[in-house]
Amino acid sequence: MRVPFVDLYAQYKTMKPEMDRAITEVINKSAYIRGEYVEGFEKKFAKAYGMKHCISLGNGTDAIYITLKMLGMGRGSEVITAANTWISTSETVTQTGARVVFADEEADYFTIDPKDVERKITKRTKAIIPVHLYGQAADMKNLKRIAKEYKLTLIEDCAQAHFAEYHGKLVGKFGKVATFSFYPGKNLGAYGDAGAVLTDDDNLAEKVRMYANHGSLVKHEHLMEGVNSRMDGIQAAVLSVKLKKVKSWNRARSRWAEYYNKLLADVDEVAMPKVRNSSRHVFHVYAIRAEDRDRLQMFLRSKGIETAIHYNPPSLPESL
Repeated sequence: MRVPFVDLYAQYKTMKPEMDRAITEVINKSAYIRGEYVEGFEKKFAKAYGMKHCISLGNGTDAIYITLKMLGMGRGSEVITAANTWISTSETVTQTGARVVFADEEADYFTIDPKDVERKITKRTKAIIPVHLYGQAADMKNLKRIAKEYKLTLIEDCAQAHFAEYHGKLVGKFGKVATFSFYPGKNLGAYGDAGAVLTDDDNLAEKVRMYANHGSLVKHEHLMEGVNSRMDGIQAAVLSVKLKKVKSWNRARSRWAEYYNKLLADVDEVAMPKVRNSSRHVFHVYAIRAEDRDRLQMFLRSKGIETAIHYNPPSLPESL
């Protein structure tokens, strides 16, 4: 028996007729770039979150970069984010010309520590990017307080936390803007790269949409030099099908996490993931800590069980 880390084909088989029909419709109408399927997904996703604007993009990395760029981050600015996130969160800050400042994690929850965030604030700090890592909500009460007190922009990285909740409220609704990845392995994943931004800010939404479409809102009328970052019609159709199912999938992930917890309850060498009080963890990853991690991984591999390390320490070029 083999237990893969992710089995997207098994997921596809559970909805094959509906998914095949959705993709075929896009092909039949040649609606590959923008068009009704992209606009339809944007409306559905915004409605599911109760937010005014969803701007679909080419990927989740672009969602962060374009957001930062349109918020005016650049040379002389500092942006605080989690030290233990995937590189997309930090590299996009650097790409704008701003400086990344890393804050440590909360040991119990793996999310950014508000106390360390507050220690890292300087007169150059312009924004905080909490990452709702592994599907766990960051401590948004304290992060929002800090952002308000120091007049900082709060940008939520929700790439791993589709429909996770903090005190009964969806993550992504606490800051000025939220960014999402729909990479295939995510809880809500496309069949290729795709991303989005959610915001209630009309001005920011227009800027993000314009910048992502070569600086244009009307074809051939370019009000700025932008980039090309557009979700395609097939990905939008795929996501529209999956959007109807993701909440039930999240509930199933939580049930399996509870089952794992029971099985591992008497294993002293393994620390199970904790769930923040009054929060809904959606378990994009069931992340454990082990005293002898590498040996455990080798043992599981010998039994046909795939695992991954989230994340290995970064290896930077000596020149940096």
